[in-house]
Amino acid sequence: MTKAPAISTSPTTPGSDATKTAASASPSTAPSAASKTATSPKPAVMPKPGATEVAGLPITRPKVVVYTDGACKGNPGPGGWGAWLQSGGHEKELWGGEPGTTNNRMELTAVIEALASLKRSCDIVVYTDSEYVKNGITTWIHGWKARGWTTAAKAPVKNVELWKRLDALAALHKVEWRWVKGHAGDPGNERADALANRGISSASGRS
Repeated sequence: MTKAPAISTSPTTPGSDATKTAASASPSTAPSAASKTATSPKPAVMPKPGATEVAGLPITRPKVVVYTDGACKGNPGPGGWGAWLQSGGHEKELWGGEPGTTNNRMELTAVIEALASLKRSCDIVVYTDSEYVKNGITTWIHGWKARGWTTAAKAPVKNVELWKRLDALAALHKVEWRWVKGHAGDPGNERADALANRGISSASGRS
């Protein structure tokens, strides 16, 4: 691969021939073949696993594992949500609650708050024990959006404001959604469940 030196031209007034591209330069200013220098081609930069190419340059996203859970004492009733995030050797716990809510809303809120807490685009694996969340975000949401956020029965989608926010946040990341059986001894799910119950306590005014 060869590289030609830059062509310098004297200042000219706008609209003159010299303001045209280098292809129209006169023979006296065009570089000769002898002035060209050969350069070795640079090896291609291969993206690392988990990287995304943007304009030919690999961008590696941080990898994050998230466990989320929602809980409710009565449905509706006082509810809480919890999320446990891990990335590299770091971890973060999030929780909160509402005095009057439903279990499904808390399940959605747990994932929303987890994704909203991330400061940059990440590769994320989300574990949830809610089939409502997992099926909703991976399957049902496409039909809802196509029908203007209505169900196949032409009814308004429940918790639509939460679904819209989750959809927008998920679009900022690369997310893999995994369902895990709740209360079955999975350490991450048990941790998220404990945080969700802490959220219920905070919503109920208990320490």
